[in-house]
Amino acid sequence: MIVQLHTLLMLCLTITHGHHWGEWNDSQLLPTIQKLMKGYNRYLRPNFNEGPVEIGMSLDIASIDAISEINMDYTATIFLRQRWRDSRLVFPGNESVSVDGRLVSLLWIPDTFIPDSKRSFLHDVTVENRLIRIFSNGTVLYALRITATIACNMDLTKYPMDRQVCTLQLESWGYNLQDVVFYWTRGNDSVKGLDVLRLAQYSVESYYTSVSEAVYETGNYPKLVLHFALRRNVLFFILETYVPSILLVVLSWVSFWISQSSVPARTCIGVTTVLTMTTLMMGARTSLPNANCFIKAIDVYLGICFTFIFGALLEYACAHFYTMQHHTIEDLHRDLLRELHESSGNGSIPIVNSTQLNHSVEISSSAEEPTEQSVNSDTKNNAGSKEKMPVQGCGLSSVKDASRKAASIFIVENPHNIDRHARTVFPTAFLFVNILYWLYYLFL
Repeated sequence: MIVQLHTLLMLCLTITHGHHWGEWNDSQLLPTIQKLMKGYNRYLRPNFNEGPVEIGMSLDIASIDAISEINMDYTATIFLRQRWRDSRLVFPGNESVSVDGRLVSLLWIPDTFIPDSKRSFLHDVTVENRLIRIFSNGTVLYALRITATIACNMDLTKYPMDRQVCTLQLESWGYNLQDVVFYWTRGNDSVKGLDVLRLAQYSVESYYTSVSEAVYETGNYPKLVLHFALRRNVLFFILETYVPSILLVVLSWVSFWISQSSVPARTCIGVTTVLTMTTLMMGARTSLPNANCFIKAIDVYLGICFTFIFGALLEYACAHFYTMQHHTIEDLHRDLLRELHESSGNGSIPIVNSTQLNHSVEISSSAEEPTEQSVNSDTKNNAGSKEKMPVQGCGLSSVKDASRKAASIFIVENPHNIDRHARTVFPTAFLFVNILYWLYYLFL
């Protein structure tokens, strides 16, 4: 029998590459293979009518070429090895025979498939990457090298501080649990290669295997699942997105130290930072799905930075408005005092101090203020007749007083204090928001 095994091995090694199984005939097969395959029906599974066939699986992950957030899938090259025992292939001795991969059409093989695969192919350079090894006890080892693009449902809520869990599932297409049973040959050790993988944006955090069953309308089918967790490397995004956005926010604060009279300088800084931040936000979304049902962590941070930059631009608009209003009130106050002083015969113009600016708010609120002041002076001289005023006049006066008080709330005594407060409020608020952001997305 040792001579027969040797002859069978020599036959497998001397088969020429130009022949295909479909072109073979009985004259090209030595009697040794004919004897081994005599009465063998490749259309019937082993242990037919005697119980299910136990098929052991093991994987070698050669590479994970690409992980796409847009398509939510990954492309991997794997070596899939399957073992089962076929009593029809038992031969004497304790050795094994490696058969040419093109003889796979002679044997029964499991109909294993990857249910989540979008695209897959079997490598065929220089020949189809198949391995068939038959042991003397009838055990068959069938290995092949395939590349598949497999779907992976991703939760991008915490992108780019996210952690994705992807799976690789193996199922039987036509044989249910009464026909075949899948199992991992060595548990978690059945998967090799994930520990040494080096990916561009991810690192393999952990992995484990599980045995399950797939339930369909046609029955229950065996299923093996490989779960592996991928942690994204956030350093790339910190350098590409987070640091530039922080620098843009800090750049927008430079305008707080520029004089309010330098309108072109402050406007140029505000508009430039807003436009640059908008471009940065658009560029950060190019590598992500356009339509999704969740807001990503990077979108939140870019939105925060854009809010602070736009807020700095609005701060200057408010400061400039109150500065112009303050100058208008001072001019009106000086004109009024000049007219009053000229009417009394004194040609000198008094200097308006800061305490008088509060009273000038009433001057800017209505064009009829000088008349009202004269009316108020007359009513002070005629205090006895004030109690006899109509009730309607009192109501109108109280409404005017209330409107003046409400307007005085929005009046800033010194517009330059807006910039002074902004120099402290904006950095403090931005630091506080950053602490909350990083604590939430990194530790919660």
